[in-house]
Amino acid sequence: MRVIIAEDSVLLRSGMARLLEDEGVEVLAQAGDAEALMAAVAEHPEADLCLVDIRMPPGYSEEGMDAAIRIRRTHPGVAVLLLSQHVVSRYAGELLGGGASKVGYLLKDRVADIEEFMEALRRVADGGAAIDPEVVSQLLSRRGDSALDRLSPRENDVLAAMAEGLNNAGIAARLVITERAVEKHIRSIFTKLDLGQDDHDHRRVRAVLEYLRGVETAAPEGRNP
Repeated sequence: MRVIIAEDSVLLRSGMARLLEDEGVEVLAQAGDAEALMAAVAEHPEADLCLVDIRMPPGYSEEGMDAAIRIRRTHPGVAVLLLSQHVVSRYAGELLGGGASKVGYLLKDRVADIEEFMEALRRVADGGAAIDPEVVSQLLSRRGDSALDRLSPRENDVLAAMAEGLNNAGIAARLVITERAVEKHIRSIFTKLDLGQDDHDHRRVRAVLEYLRGVETAAPEGRNP
């Protein structure tokens, strides 16, 4: 796996680079701000994934998120995994709008298990998604009225787990139910969200996007939750 790291803290950036290299990952470039990140992606279009801090110079607001959206638009083959100290839901729908794949969003203080962190990196680089459970929980609590209100509490749990990138087996393990029950809930979600009979995986993506659009609609205009 070939990775570009974007983090303004030199100490943290160097630490992540050493960690990834110890795990057999090739670090192609390191960037301290969003523009340097974009330049690195342009120089290394062969990169598999960009590991990006959301808050970077010069404004320390959402420069990393903005850069991630630009990368997904201009280099769709490059995956993006965002790291943040806090949940920032604004633009989440836009980031995932190209199809909820090759993207991830993890909270820094919850990245304590190296094995789980590396699994998340590999999943995103391979075309999947990895969204921190706390991120999903907070996004779910902030969404407003939408088609999602048709879902039962258990169906909401299943959809939230889908948003994290879990497959049916992972959802079953998380919720302590059978995979057959998961499949039943997913069929019900598709029906209640009026998702047609397209390819099953495509409908999963659309369901997650519907979930995230509901979150984004509920966020106050012009400010971060």
